[in-house]
Amino acid sequence: MKKIFLLFIFICTNLLAVDATMEIVKKSDNLPKIEIAVASDTKNLVYANKIKKMIVEDLLVSGHFQASSSNENFNFSSNPNMLALKKRGVDLFLNLSILDSGFGGLNLNIKLYDNNIMKLILEKNISSSQLDRYPFVAHRTAITINKYLNAPAIDWMDKFVIFSVYKDAKKANIVIGDYTLTYQKTIISGGLNIFPKWANSKQDSFYYTSYKGFVPELIKYNLYTRKVEKVMKSEGMVVCSDVSKDGTKLLVTASPEGQPDIYMYDILNKRKVKLTNYKGIDVGGHFVENDSKIVFVSDRLKNPNIFSKKINGRGVERLVYHGNNNSSATTFDNYVVYSSRESGNEFSENTFNLYLISLKSDFIRRLTTNGVNQFPKFSNDGESVLFIKNYRGKSSVGIIRLNYNKSFLFPLISGKLQSIDW
Repeated sequence: MKKIFLLFIFICTNLLAVDATMEIVKKSDNLPKIEIAVASDTKNLVYANKIKKMIVEDLLVSGHFQASSSNENFNFSSNPNMLALKKRGVDLFLNLSILDSGFGGLNLNIKLYDNNIMKLILEKNISSSQLDRYPFVAHRTAITINKYLNAPAIDWMDKFVIFSVYKDAKKANIVIGDYTLTYQKTIISGGLNIFPKWANSKQDSFYYTSYKGFVPELIKYNLYTRKVEKVMKSEGMVVCSDVSKDGTKLLVTASPEGQPDIYMYDILNKRKVKLTNYKGIDVGGHFVENDSKIVFVSDRLKNPNIFSKKINGRGVERLVYHGNNNSSATTFDNYVVYSSRESGNEFSENTFNLYLISLKSDFIRRLTTNGVNQFPKFSNDGESVLFIKNYRGKSSVGIIRLNYNKSFLFPLISGKLQSIDW
C-alpha cells in the first residue's frame, strides 16, 4: 500500500517548484479506499463515534484517501473479515477502541488493516489528558495513518489555530482551537482584542493588539506561564503581521506619526526600524525570500494593492496588476496569496476572492469564487491556505489544499471571525 503514494510524493514535493504544475488535478479513483469503524467493545461509544467522524473528515481533507465511515462491528481483539472488505473494494480498514484513562482524559487504541495483503499493519495508542481535546486525538490518528503510508505530510492538522472573535461592539476575544473549530478555548477576553499572531513555531506564545486603553498596545502573551509582556504602543493602530523564521524580529504596522507604516521590531534589543515611509497607508507586512524582503499592502496608487521591497533597499515594486482593491496578503517562499475585491462579481458587489501569484513569474490562480474571503495564511509547508470566509451572514474558517484543488469550510457557531493565524 505504501507504493500507492510514491507518485503523490513526487508530485506534491514539486508542485510549488514549477508554476505550470499547479494545474495538476489528482484523480480520486486512484486513491486508496479506507473505512473507519468503532469496535464493538469500546468503553466510550459517544466519543469514539465523534473521533471516527473527524478521522474520516481529516483523511478527506488530506486529499490522499477515499475515506468513509463503516458500520462494521468487530471486537477490537478480533480481526475483521478482510476478504469481504477486499471484495467490496476497501483497501484499508481502521478499527477504533477507547479505554478509560481514569483521570478524565482519553486513550484511543487503533488497528489498521491492509485488506490487499490480509494483514494488520499498524497498531498504536493515541491519548490526551483532556477529554475536550478529542479533536486532536482524531487529527493525530489521521496524521499517524498518513505518515505510515508515506503520504505527503499533514502535520499542520495537529497545530492550534488562533483567532479573534467579535462578541459585541468594541468587544472581541482571542480564542485557540483546532482547524475545524470543534475545539475552542478562550484565552483573552474583556475589551477589544484583535489580530493574534503566533510568536514562534512552538505555539507557546502569541502577539495581539489590545484596545483596552486610549492608545492601542501590542501585547505578547505566553500560553503556559500566562506571562504578559507589553511590546509597544502607537496612536491609531499597532499590529504584528509577521514574525521572522528565528522569532526575533516582528513586522509591525504602526502609526506614531499619524499615517500607518511598516516597522521591523527587534525583540532582543527592543528597537524598531521604519521600513516604509509614505504619506498614505502602508500595512500588513510579511517576510519573503528568506526574510530579506517584505510584501505589503499600500494605497500609493490610490487604491490598495500588493507591493514588495527589500528590507535594506529603498525601491518599491508593484506585484499585482489584477483588480483595483487588493489586500490581506500572506507569503510562502516565492508565493503570495492575497484578497481582491471584485465589485463586478455576480454574487455580490462586496465579494473578495483569494488569488495565488508567484514572485518569479506572471503566474496567477484564483482560489475562491464567492463570499468575502480574507486574512489568508499559508501553512508551514506551503501546501495549504487557511482563511476567513463570510458568506450569507455566516463566518467560517476555510482550508484550501493547493495541490489538490480542494477546499473545505468549518463554520463558527456564534460571533464573527476578525482575524486568524496558525
